Amino acid sequence: MSTAMMMDRAAMTMPSMGTGMSMGSMPSMMPNMVMVPRCTMKMEKITGGMKITCMCEDMASCTMMQNLCSMMAGGMCSMMCSMNGMMVCCHNMMMGTCKMEMTNDGCCMTCTSGDKACCDMIQGCCDCMMACMKSGCVCCMMMGGTPVCCCMA
Repeated sequence: MSTAMMMDRAAMTMPSMGTGMSMGSMPSMMPNMVMVPRCTMKMEKITGGMKITCMCEDMASCTMMQNLCSMMAGGMCSMMCSMNGMMVCCHNMMMGTCKMEMTNDGCCMTCTSGDKACCDMIQGCCDCMMACMKSGCVCCMMMGGTPVCCCMA
């Protein structure tokens, strides 16, 4: 499967339309795909919020994930869980302060808040994502809307 190619079905079945538009004039209709490093993700509640640790076995994947995290630093952190290609839940971690730290085998994101209500929301998101992953969902961490790592349960 190493020679597999990602294709967008809508682009493959699009007729010429007869409008004189060339493929170069339709960038919004072209797919926007990105390769995302696969990792092992561990989530846990901590005092004031939650902690997510992403670990890669492969050094190339680890470096790619760390580079993506460095490039997207300062963007809003969000988590998305999906099953069979359908989104189950998406959590925007805007209610806390998210900090990314690099580790030897990946990265560690902590999201905390000094506000009790915001802390409860962060920990509720953590509970939801842990339940989704336990049930077989794929979890993807994004920064600024760009996926930086993905974990398959």
